[in-house]
Amino acid sequence: MKAPKIFAIALIFLVLALLASPAYAHGFGQRYDLPVPLNMFLIGAGATVALSFVAIGLFVSRRGAEFRYPRLNLLRVRVVGPVLSRSALNAAIGILSVAVFSLVVAAGLFGVNEPIDNFAPTFVWIIWWVGMGYITALVGNIWALLNPWKITYEWAEKTLKRDEAKPPRFQYPERLDVWPAALLFFLFAWTENVYSGASRPFSLAILVIAYSVITWAGMAAFGKHQWLRHGEAFTVLFGFFSRFSPTEVRVTDRNLCLSCGVACDVSEPDCVDCYQCFEQAAPEHRELNLRPFAVGLTLPRRVSTATAAFVVLALATVTFDGFQDTPTWANIQKTALDLSGNWGGNPLDTIGTIGLVFVPIVFALVYLGFSWGIRRLGQTQTSVADVARVFVFSLVPIALAYNLAHFISLLIIQGQLIIPLVSDPFGFGWNILGTADYRLNLNAINARIVWYISVSAIVVGHIVSVYVAHIISLREMPDHASALRSQYPMLALMVSYTATSLWIIAQPIVG
Repeated sequence: MKAPKIFAIALIFLVLALLASPAYAHGFGQRYDLPVPLNMFLIGAGATVALSFVAIGLFVSRRGAEFRYPRLNLLRVRVVGPVLSRSALNAAIGILSVAVFSLVVAAGLFGVNEPIDNFAPTFVWIIWWVGMGYITALVGNIWALLNPWKITYEWAEKTLKRDEAKPPRFQYPERLDVWPAALLFFLFAWTENVYSGASRPFSLAILVIAYSVITWAGMAAFGKHQWLRHGEAFTVLFGFFSRFSPTEVRVTDRNLCLSCGVACDVSEPDCVDCYQCFEQAAPEHRELNLRPFAVGLTLPRRVSTATAAFVVLALATVTFDGFQDTPTWANIQKTALDLSGNWGGNPLDTIGTIGLVFVPIVFALVYLGFSWGIRRLGQTQTSVADVARVFVFSLVPIALAYNLAHFISLLIIQGQLIIPLVSDPFGFGWNILGTADYRLNLNAINARIVWYISVSAIVVGHIVSVYVAHIISLREMPDHASALRSQYPMLALMVSYTATSLWIIAQPIVG
């Protein structure tokens, strides 16, 4: 092993060895003392990620001019294909999605205003927000089928007999890119992490209605696919997550892709994950493929500054979500309150807002710093900003891993609340399905299991990120030596964030 590699790994181990503290299972509400000191977990996790870098560097050294991977077209599989192609199935899915969406709004507006007794908060914040992230990453982009705003807009178009081929009222400004989606996602993250009224059913219903109006107006003004691709925050976000998934939609009609109204990426022979092309393509040109996990993150794509900013924002906000439940954040709040005197309004909301703005900025600066290191060691003439854009999708597995580690107990324990709520969604004392008397099983998962799931998810997620970054570097750098050398900063970033993530989930929950 060359000296720079040895030095980098030794330096990382030294930093990790200095980190020692008592540990709890942060992902669970109870204390769990770890079988070994936390610093040993950090060293072990960091060593695993570092050794994966060595193994990947040794065994993944070249690739062809065109990136190929195994695919199985499910639409050509007997029985499975005909079922997936049935329009009746899509119609049933659409009706169910809109029915649940309508129930969320109705329960929020007209049901009791106690979060635990109302269907809306539990469904939105636990079942949909947490669950949909897991499903899109582990199964595929089913949000493209379930999106109630898209479905209701299509119903309205059919009712009004509007010609889908007719140009939209306004041309979407290219300079806006996905900035509207990034802004709306930031407001969503603020609502989730800062806004004290986020769990109140009536306030939540008003927020859902407001977002619905914005989404429908955007589709009406700029076209359905243009707004979904650039302005609908969850279509963009779940699209990022689904690149990790083992499924893809593919269109083999290149002429259709070249004329695509949303300017899909035509650097590849086929069009991958463009739903406008998929809707318009003839059946013989459609594919719904099984593929290896994470391969979608390595495909050559044009990545804009706005897209890169959105990915960093997603990673930063989920990290902040976990950090604000730690004693460290509680101490920061206490110090800020002591120093500020009278903030006016809700001081905790103000402090939370400052934190939510500050953390993504720090993440972006740190990522740009490591991108500078990649550029320097890779000896490439590419600008730092271009390097940051090229490698940004290697961060997606980290965001997914931390998302799983942070929310697993919430989904399994508090997610059980949906069982009695489906029988009494408004909190009126109904028992429609006979489940209203269900009581939470607090033993469904314990702190020990949560900790080991979290550690495994974080370590595996960072190893996948190392692999994705290495594949990208092989494509972007002139030779294998430059590609490997350029990844020393990325390795340091991955190991550092592994330690940070484990430290956060090891803290006792105070919120």
